[in-house]
Amino acid sequence: MNSIKIGLMVALVQVLLIGSIGAKFLFDRNQYPSVWIATLPYDPNLPIRGRYVRLSAVVQFEASPGADVARAMQHVRLNVRDGALVAIPDEKGHQTVRSATCGAEPCWVLSEPLAYFIAEHAIDPSRRKAGEKLWVEATIPPNGPPRPICLGVQLNGKISPLDI
Repeated sequence: MNSIKIGLMVALVQVLLIGSIGAKFLFDRNQYPSVWIATLPYDPNLPIRGRYVRLSAVVQFEASPGADVARAMQHVRLNVRDGALVAIPDEKGHQTVRSATCGAEPCWVLSEPLAYFIAEHAIDPSRRKAGEKLWVEATIPPNGPPRPICLGVQLNGKISPLDI
């Protein structure tokens, strides 16, 4: 085999690998529920962090009677119920939530922030005007973290997707 054929075969394998990842994400997006999730912008303060926005996803925490909600971190499984992301305590859960403060109110957020990649010259969408709240639409797979699809802004009770 000459070097051109070998190069084309390597290129084909790479295209198939990347294509299979894209196909899996498209399949997941069509197969699993998606939901708008309220966020708290999170800046890890790293000098080299790429062009993405880190977001802590706010969840509704569904504690069973007698559950120890005083613990700072809880293992949970995620579920979509009535258009909201619900964290259900589960010791075998793949996610963890921690208590946080949303404005002046206590709330629960996913321990691992979500990363939403933005264009190189895009303005940071996490910097919002007073009264605006940043939301993320995400696919919720049965295992693993939510997968962000798009960002939106809530103003006057209505979420409008951002054109980034």
